[in-house]
Amino acid sequence: MKKLESNTEELIFASAIKIFHKKGLAGARMQEIADEAGINKAMLHYYFRSKQLLFEAVFKKAFMQLAPQIHQVLNSEDSLFEKIINFTDKYISFVMENRFLPTFIIQELNNNPDFANQFFSQAEFPKSTRFLIQIEEGIQNGTIKNVNPKQLLIDMFSLAIFPFIGAPLLQKITNVNESAYNNLLIERKKHIASMLINSIKK
Repeated sequence: MKKLESNTEELIFASAIKIFHKKGLAGARMQEIADEAGINKAMLHYYFRSKQLLFEAVFKKAFMQLAPQIHQVLNSEDSLFEKIINFTDKYISFVMENRFLPTFIIQELNNNPDFANQFFSQAEFPKSTRFLIQIEEGIQNGTIKNVNPKQLLIDMFSLAIFPFIGAPLLQKITNVNESAYNNLLIERKKHIASMLINSIKK
């Protein structure tokens, strides 16, 4: 019975993600989510009493899929350059399997700021302190250039995130089909890491 309930809940999550990603919180309807999941609305309400509660559960689940992986990379015992390589590899690999995630999070940060502020005041964010200290140490011992550690961290995230957020635009600009664009994303793992490392090392 528990396995059946777990499977139904996962189906609801998958269906809700699809609808929320397409229409956002305001535009989504519980009936649409139930239809997408192939269940009746009463069953959907059995699991989640309201659209807001379902949305919050989906948002938290989505965020918490990625946050621990980023935290692990930034706080490992790896060298600075290894962390840059591992970050781009893990982030891009993960998001290629969860395409909705960056757009979904940013969309709701803009469209639902009250919930976003409340959620992020309580959420466990990846800690970047160790990574930033490694950059400072690299500057001091002369292995990397004198760069702003926070700018480098922003560069890492920005260069990895935007190809997913801007996918429709970038696919048109580069004049490639979806398969070719996926290949570019895979290539981008090494491309971003190499570009960032070469930009800071002496």
